[in-house]
Amino acid sequence: MATSHENPTLTETLEARTIEHIPEDERHGSATQLFTIWFGSNIMLLTVATGVLATLVFGLPVWAAAIALIIGNLVGGVVMALHAAQGPQMGVPQMLQTRAQFGSYGSLLVVTIVVLMYTAFFASNMVLGGQALASLIGMGETPAILLVGVLGVLGAIFGYKVIHAMAGVISALAGVALLLSLVMLFVIKLPSDTFSVGSFSWAGFMSTLSLAALWQIAYAPYVSDYTRYMPKDTGVRAAFWATYSGCVLGSLLPMLLGAVLGAAFPKDDTIAAVRDGSGIFGVFVLAVFGISIAATNAMNLYCGALSTLTIGQTLWPTWRPKAAMRIIVCLGLFAISCVIGLLGKDNFLGNFSNLMLLLMCVLIPWTAVNLVDYYLLRHGDYDIDSLFESDGGIYGKLNVPAVGCYVLGILVQLPFLSNTLYTGPIAKAMNGVDISWIVGLAVICPVYYFWAKAARSSHVVLAADATV
Repeated sequence: MATSHENPTLTETLEARTIEHIPEDERHGSATQLFTIWFGSNIMLLTVATGVLATLVFGLPVWAAAIALIIGNLVGGVVMALHAAQGPQMGVPQMLQTRAQFGSYGSLLVVTIVVLMYTAFFASNMVLGGQALASLIGMGETPAILLVGVLGVLGAIFGYKVIHAMAGVISALAGVALLLSLVMLFVIKLPSDTFSVGSFSWAGFMSTLSLAALWQIAYAPYVSDYTRYMPKDTGVRAAFWATYSGCVLGSLLPMLLGAVLGAAFPKDDTIAAVRDGSGIFGVFVLAVFGISIAATNAMNLYCGALSTLTIGQTLWPTWRPKAAMRIIVCLGLFAISCVIGLLGKDNFLGNFSNLMLLLMCVLIPWTAVNLVDYYLLRHGDYDIDSLFESDGGIYGKLNVPAVGCYVLGILVQLPFLSNTLYTGPIAKAMNGVDISWIVGLAVICPVYYFWAKAARSSHVVLAADATV
């Protein structure tokens, strides 16, 4: 007779925990799962669309777009994967960990921004997936967009195990579709000027490089959400390399495909370009890339819900949200995403490009503070109980060095920003070249290290004087 473990019921499949600490006797999984979840979840239409921007919007030739995409993914992937080791060590969601650096109330601004980011990504994926589905089966665009959104909601509702399982299946299926589409680029007859159109510009090159780097860095606020159930002895190196290789390969290859398609089919939208560029496999590839969006959107909505619950638990420290509340929050964020997606679907590439470049400005100082604090100051040693205390425990309600560096990080980047919404004076002087994220990392990492170290030393001295 089969046991309930072999054939779990719907209730058993539904994740019971939300933002609380995961006890070590409930930990499971291996680093291999990290490769599949990041590899599979990145092979989708939105990743291809990012590559299309390089040649179609920024006007780069394919060779320059490829170099920029490679550098951006390799560099950004390092930042993203360094966060992966924090999950097994601490056993709590990534945004809840932020309380240890910013203080319980100091973390609210960052967590709120991240919720907005998840919601925008969900909406973007929903639009592209819905448009692909509509083109394949001939249904109306709006119903197709909503249907794709619902598939993502279901994964987020069931939670951690189901999302990992979805990503595992998608990883194999999307990997095959991606390989077929790349092979077909050498089989079909591309326009003769595909690899000669476009012109190199530093503004376009750095914008493409920044988009690729941010694609990776944008995962940093929730990478630990998918490692927090893993055994504490998973190891920093194993978690880093499995996450890094999965996310970089899963992102870079579709982006390179998109760069070629943008140059070859400049009059097509992303969906038509994927179909045309994949030749006889066009319908299959487009269907798989469209379906894979459901797994990625489940991740976006799941993490958005955890971050929203983190905000609520910060404001009401005695509240302990359960699975039912995660479901309610998922449905609420889904409704907001529907409004955003349906209103912005007609200018998708422009809206998406601006969103990504502006997110860079607000994510860079957070990731700098988080990584410096975790690896250089505290070496992964945190008091988990303090993260849930009403007064912030040993981390307090407001960590001035972290909040100060976050604000400083945004301010120092502003003169170097360059996008259609805003271009800073230094970026204008550099003919539109955007190096804001590089400046942000270069400034905030050392400033936070020395400021936080001095603040901790001062605190120790004051505590010692009080005991004398």
